[in-house]
This record gives sequence, C-alpha cells and structure tokens, in this order.
Amino acid sequence: MKPRSKKIGYLLGGTALAAACAVLVAYGGEPPAWLLASGKGASSEAAEKQTPVRREIIDFHMTDLDKGWIRYADGTSSVTEDGGAHWTKQASGLPDSAASSTNGPSASTANVKTLTTIAYQAKEYAVKQAQFVTDRTGWALVSAGTDLANPLLVTTDGGQTWHAEVTPAVKDALQEEKRRQQRISRETALYASPEQAKKVMDSAWTLLPDTASPGDVVLVRHDKPGEVAWQGKTYELRPFEAGYFTYLPVPMKTKSGSYPIGDQTLKIKDKKFETQQLKVSKQMESMRQDTKRIEADQKKIDAARSKSEPGFLFSAPFIQPIEGILTTPFGHTRYVNGKFASSHMAIDLAAKEGTPIKAANDGIVALADNFYLSGNTIYIDHGMNLFSQYAHLSKLQVKTGDRVKRGDIIGLVGSTGFSTGPHLHFTFWAHNVPVNPNLFFNATPFQWPKQKPQSR
Repeated sequence: MKPRSKKIGYLLGGTALAAACAVLVAYGGEPPAWLLASGKGASSEAAEKQTPVRREIIDFHMTDLDKGWIRYADGTSSVTEDGGAHWTKQASGLPDSAASSTNGPSASTANVKTLTTIAYQAKEYAVKQAQFVTDRTGWALVSAGTDLANPLLVTTDGGQTWHAEVTPAVKDALQEEKRRQQRISRETALYASPEQAKKVMDSAWTLLPDTASPGDVVLVRHDKPGEVAWQGKTYELRPFEAGYFTYLPVPMKTKSGSYPIGDQTLKIKDKKFETQQLKVSKQMESMRQDTKRIEADQKKIDAARSKSEPGFLFSAPFIQPIEGILTTPFGHTRYVNGKFASSHMAIDLAAKEGTPIKAANDGIVALADNFYLSGNTIYIDHGMNLFSQYAHLSKLQVKTGDRVKRGDIIGLVGSTGFSTGPHLHFTFWAHNVPVNPNLFFNATPFQWPKQKPQSR
C-alpha cells in the first residue's frame, strides 16, 4: 500500500471507531441490539437482553402492607417486602402464599372494594384485579393492552388517587398506615368483644353506654378530633390509639330525656336515691362551719384534679379497693343531725382500722395529703380527666407523683377528718364531677355496654 493510501485507511478506521464510541455513550455504555447483531464479538443472546420485554401480570397478592407477590404469564414470579417499591425475581416456582390461592387476592381478603375502573393521570383504566389490605391502602392490576409501563398501581387514600410507583410520599403513607393499624389493633383489644370493637371502629360516634342516669358517666368516642357540648360545658375530644375520646359526667340535676351527641342519642333515665340520717357530735358538726379552711383545701384539690394525663393509663378492669361493709351507697341524700347536708357522691365501705387499701387501677398519684374534712386523702389520675378518690385513711403509703399499679397498697383504712368510724370513702371524679364508682368495678369504660352497675 502506498503511504498516502495507508494514511487514508487509518483515518477511516479511526472515524469508524469514534462513531462506535459515540454509539456506546449514547446507549449508556451498553451496545444496542443492532450493533451486537453485527457479529463484532457479541452473541445474539446478549442482543436479546437489550430489548426490554414486558411480561404480562396474570395474578398478584399482598399478604400485608409490606409483603406480596406477582405471577407472570410466562410462569415466573416476583416478590416484594417493601410494599412494592422493589420486586425480586423468584428463583423457581410460585410464592408459598400462592399455593392456596387460585383466584387471586380478591377471594382471600376481607377488605375487598369492588373496582371496575380507576383513574390515573386523567385517564380511566379497566381493572383486572384489585385488593385492599386496609380501608385506605390497596393495589389494582389494570387490564392488558394499556400504555402503562407498570400495570400494578397502589393507593393510600381509599382509591381516590393511584400511583404507578412507590414514591417517597407513598412509602411514608404506607408507614403511617402501618402505625394506624397498630393503634387500631391495640384499641380493639380494649373492648368486650371483637364484634363490639368492629362496630365502634366502623362508627363515626360511639357512646359507652348510650343510656345513663344522674350520677353516671359516659365515654364518648369520635373518629375525628373536636369538642362535645354537654350540660353547659364543652369537653375536648383527646386522641388515644385510633380514636378521640372524652368522658361526659351526668350531673345529679340532669333531667331525663334524649340528648344528641354527634350522630348518636344519649338517653337519660330518672333514678331515685334514698335518704340517710346521720347523727354526729356538736363538735363534729361545727367542723362543717369552718368554710375558710374547707375552701382552702378545695382549691388545692381542684388544682390537682385540673391536670390529667392525655391518655388512658389503664387496660385491665377496675377493682374495688377493699372488701368492706357498705354503709352509705352512692347518691344517698344525707341529713346530718336532721338537717340536709348534701348528696353522698361516693360509697362508704366500713372496715377495721389498718385494713390495706388497694389502688383501683393503674395511674399516677395526683395528690396525697391530709385535709380538714376528708382527712388523709389520695387522688389517683387514671388519665383523660378521670380520678379515683380514697378518703379518711389512717396512713398514706404513697406520695404525690408516684406511679401505681392496680392492686398496689396505697394506704390504710382509718377515721381521720369528718368521720364517725373507720371506713373508706371512695369515688371517682370525671372532669371534676363526682360519678358513680359502681360503674367501674370489674370493667373498664370500653366495656360498659356489657357491664351493668352493681346494686349498691
């Protein structure tokens, strides 16, 4: 070859090499199928790998918010453990959870919503198969022949919007839904039965119970935050687990009738209370005249009961603090030396001095002190503005701020303050209103429809 011809040959070869490099750069460093097919050191198998193959999904199933599987028309399958953000090809065979499912998830989940079409990016798509794991979170497989690269879409708002990818926002929504389901599970365990729990969870408003009498207390649940107006006062609904709650005390002067609470109706029935005649010495009677000292004590007590933990501090039923003789039932109209004194908004249980007194349930000691009329007294905060009171103790065995468990010994029976003999004066206060303690024994407020007040 002549030198000039040889030079031209090198130049042409370099140009071809530069063009090939440009092609490689354009395809991200991977040679395109047509280049591999030219036989320049590449196999036809490698060329086929460069052509994206869209496999048809014929079935899918999500076992929970994280795990699921996809089955393809070519017999292969993939699994996910992060809600569909990533799918991993199965080595062989079908996922274990597919063995018992022949018709897909629509036949195996209790939270199915019937879908025929869904809207995605302003277009309507026919749905081949859908599954909702919760009322908010579900997946839908659109029918074949669409222009979607990913035909399996996910929703986290009950089907209002759909997503073809698990974006960071979708992932956050899935995590929040997991936390919500955990709250629902914990709250469900508090009710008397799964049936009752489901009824509560499916309702916007719930009254526990929906029928009460003067001196009782009602637990209100709503599925959203807000307030409840009741007997001239407003009560804030405070969050707990999956709902929002407040106690509604029924004052003794509440008239019978039907009262709307949200979309529910609270029925108040009449109740008659007996009278009690109490005779005391003139010295004891004079104690009730020291209004200055009584008012000073009351301010301290009111301040302690004005602050309460924001959640329910208990999960087990309440217990009776002592096994004593009932001397004065709740609600009795009391006369002292023939003169009207007040309604007795507690129960009096007589017992030997020194008898151990148990905490009615878990809580925090809001106040433990000696007072003029009630003597050595303990108030335990059970959360949500509910307090139990123990009065006339001979000895306090807890102090303000202590955490106590149900059944802990908190003091001893005595006769301190305005008392005619050793006994325990015991009651509950809801939002600073005394309420019937008999409602609580052997139950929790979540179980009140099941529990009837003891006849005391």
